[in-house]
Amino acid sequence: MTTFAHRFAGKAAIVTGAAQGIGRDVALRLVREGARVVMVDRSELVDEVRRDAGDAAIAVTADLETFAGATAAVERARAAFGRVDILVNNVGGTIWAKPFAEYEEAQIEAEVRRSLFPTLWCCRAVLPAMIEAGGGVIVNLSSVATRGVNRVPYAAAKGGVNAITACMAMEYAGHGIRVVGVAPGGTEAPPRRIPRNSTPRTPQEDAWMQQVVDQTTASSLMHRYGTTAEQAAAILFLASDEASYITGVTLPVAGGDLG
Repeated sequence: MTTFAHRFAGKAAIVTGAAQGIGRDVALRLVREGARVVMVDRSELVDEVRRDAGDAAIAVTADLETFAGATAAVERARAAFGRVDILVNNVGGTIWAKPFAEYEEAQIEAEVRRSLFPTLWCCRAVLPAMIEAGGGVIVNLSSVATRGVNRVPYAAAKGGVNAITACMAMEYAGHGIRVVGVAPGGTEAPPRRIPRNSTPRTPQEDAWMQQVVDQTTASSLMHRYGTTAEQAAAILFLASDEASYITGVTLPVAGGDLG
């Protein structure tokens, strides 16, 4: 993917979920394109990503399922760089994949905590800094899985992310704050070094996950998964000044699957 060396020169960004996958690609590419970046994750693996980025980045370990964790991450960004111009809310992801009738109560709550609250808390935590500065950009990661199989609690959480994006864009446009979203489709990424679900899948759970894969590729006009680089390219465009007249929308990045 093409990079633009100075596209984010002078900007300070926060990227959540920066230790692995899409978040890692976004954080490193922001650095390559001139930004100073706060890389946030609950895993200490984020320190390795920070080392790859060099002196333009700092790493913060925080639990973003709590408002205290989100607030601490924003405060570290302001202390380090004096401002927050860009927030990329990347934390989230399916923990289990199975028909809704098979979910336990605690699993439903865990899916919503994982894929809704980090975005909600981080948006709330960063708003005072952006209002004070007179502007900023928030990019929320949703999912086209809001129309899909075997992930109803995750889909509900990402539907909430879509609503956050639309409502915040309406409320804060007058403060110079753009709020946009991307809805990734199926995305190939290196195996997770820390899985979302530490319990090995059963053969039945493997079969349910295969249904997700089959439905995802069938729904995409390109009939393939995307790459983390393709997702990062869309996220960085929306975060950049090139997208200055775009707000309140969520862009599907899913090979033609509109979710």
